[in-house]
Amino acid sequence: MKEEYVLELEHIRKEYPGVIALKDVTLRLRRGEILALIGENGAGKSTLIKTCSGAVVPTSGKIRINGKEFERMTPQLAAENGIAIIYQEFNNVGELSAAENLFLGRPIRKGIVIDRKAMEAEAAKAFEQLRIRIDPAELVKNLTVGYQQMIEIAKAIQQNAQVLIMDEPSAPLTSNEVENMFEVVELLRKKGVSIIYISHRLDEIFRLSDRIEVIRDGEYIDTLITKDSTVDQLIRLMVGREMTQNYPPRKPCIDKDRVVLELKNVCGNGNRNMSLQIHAGEVLGLGGLVGAGRTELAEVIFGAARKESGQIFLNGKEISPRSPREAIDLGIALVPEDRKRHGALLTNSIRNNINMSIYRRISFGSVIRSRTERETAETYMKSMAIKAPSIQQQVKNLSGGNQQKVILGKWLAADSRLIIFDEPTRGIDVGAKYEIYKLINSLVEEGRSVLMISSEMEELMGMSDRIIVLSEHRISGELNRDEFDADRIMMYASSIVDEEKEE
Repeated sequence: MKEEYVLELEHIRKEYPGVIALKDVTLRLRRGEILALIGENGAGKSTLIKTCSGAVVPTSGKIRINGKEFERMTPQLAAENGIAIIYQEFNNVGELSAAENLFLGRPIRKGIVIDRKAMEAEAAKAFEQLRIRIDPAELVKNLTVGYQQMIEIAKAIQQNAQVLIMDEPSAPLTSNEVENMFEVVELLRKKGVSIIYISHRLDEIFRLSDRIEVIRDGEYIDTLITKDSTVDQLIRLMVGREMTQNYPPRKPCIDKDRVVLELKNVCGNGNRNMSLQIHAGEVLGLGGLVGAGRTELAEVIFGAARKESGQIFLNGKEISPRSPREAIDLGIALVPEDRKRHGALLTNSIRNNINMSIYRRISFGSVIRSRTERETAETYMKSMAIKAPSIQQQVKNLSGGNQQKVILGKWLAADSRLIIFDEPTRGIDVGAKYEIYKLINSLVEEGRSVLMISSEMEELMGMSDRIIVLSEHRISGELNRDEFDADRIMMYASSIVDEEKEE
């Protein structure tokens, strides 16, 4: 019956110039349930939820909230009708307190003066209701990402949100923060809040949701009861094909006689005495807990952080890159963890991004050879199967998987021989992950070398030829492929290296 649904989106269609983002999608959310919305990157999930908030106006279709019909939504209407969205990028202001952020745009006043004490008292009540410990007077910039997310949730609930839409809420969180977030989500369900939960992490979907809606290529595919579903079934529905294995096979291609990168007792950026080798045609996995020093090591190799002591050799020649530009010229590339902030120029085109690393090479003086620029972009767009209407598409309008391909295309155009991947598939759906894995395989099969940092144990073991584990900013263990074992990796990751052995 219609009255059981708090939110209904019926036959939603959204067209952009040259692109149909949503073709005919219907979604129905029951009161007090958690509905998981899943699909590959670019499937249309973000566009669909933005129609609920008024950020996107559908070309056609109907929106009903508690049975009341709307042809379109506005942000004000959405708020008035109890719809709230928590995006991956929070709307908090770091220089304001937790309480001030909770009442951002609607402060409590005593006459014409803002009553901060009253706001702090109300904020304390809101945080207590969610069973979270946040000092209302603390500046948001001093809080962890997990607590910043909780402020966003508290803000939505305090504004009487009946429907809370969470877009990849666990992506920026540590494992402990994820557990705290799960507890809050379960608490909200018990309070009768309806939740649309978007995540690429299928384990979260099975843990939290009551039903799962799958969309693919802008079309509604199916809705399933979570407890009656399987991972294989969801993957098949998401990608439209059977995925018999999570990791594509790779031909043996390591040249053990050719050491591409060698570090000898390298110290810097918080790390100590780092010694390792990467061979031509090898994927070296770098494991460890958050804060172990993996990204810091990548930054030293890439010239983004200073090496204090030790030696770095590239193809047998000692190097000491003092900037990323020097590292790039040496043939070293870094695909960063935060691709939106550090990997690509989101408001620029695919054409511009792919050529970014070679403009000096394809320019005559200050004039860019536009034909070469166009041909280069088209070549890598085709070879890497980047899904977009043309090379002129802005990168911000691409899915996460396609953004990652653009960044990799930039380094392939530069003919980089050593490519460092920092969390290569974070925030990328299972189908796009497989495509990234195939690209990594093709790199090493061409004789390039890959240093891959990953927090996903299965990915680390599935893609690496060897694994080096860091703990407390030092190397704590090394395993060859026939020694891979999740418990052993975790033991190394959580251990502290023996000081006497290292000295």
